[in-house]
Amino acid sequence: MNQRHLEFCASPEWADIVENEMLPWAVGDLDLGDDVLEVGSGPGLTTDVLRRRVPRLTAVEIDPDLARSLTERLRGSNVQVVQADATRLPLQSDRFSAATSFAMLHHVPSRLLQDRLLAELCRVLRSGGLLVGSDAVDTGELDEFHRGDTYVPCDPDDMPARLRAAGFLDARVELGELRPGRPSWSRKRFRFSAAAP
Repeated sequence: MNQRHLEFCASPEWADIVENEMLPWAVGDLDLGDDVLEVGSGPGLTTDVLRRRVPRLTAVEIDPDLARSLTERLRGSNVQVVQADATRLPLQSDRFSAATSFAMLHHVPSRLLQDRLLAELCRVLRSGGLLVGSDAVDTGELDEFHRGDTYVPCDPDDMPARLRAAGFLDARVELGELRPGRPSWSRKRFRFSAAAP
């Protein structure tokens, strides 16, 4: 991420969006179960909200500095931080009750790797385990915010077929928008859910 983006993802404004809008909308009243995976935890603001909802959380982050910082901050909590590439998860198959991905798929450097990540999430989920997530809708306004970032936006219209191709069942995708007053480039979002076979 560029510096401006990283600073925003560690900001009180993003923490408020995550806790009061994005995660409640994406997760709702779904039961994530007892052993949950989060990919792309970044500075850990989504991790902070998720860890209060579940007994055990594994947060995967590719950036070594962010993973190290999150490990230190959450030492002794119900979170295990793993520094790894989510397209090649060093985690056992059929383990997790749910997997989550919030505002990170567009940072995976190609559509092929995004699809590999989705297949990896399907692999590590138990039978019937849930995939739950959300991402931004490309409006053109995000281009400037992502200047210097890896930025490969996902088309929500393609997501059901991509989730099915990754091995998931019951793929659902829905468009939504954060409340007015939020940065215009961040408001339009989509949420997705699916189940491992």
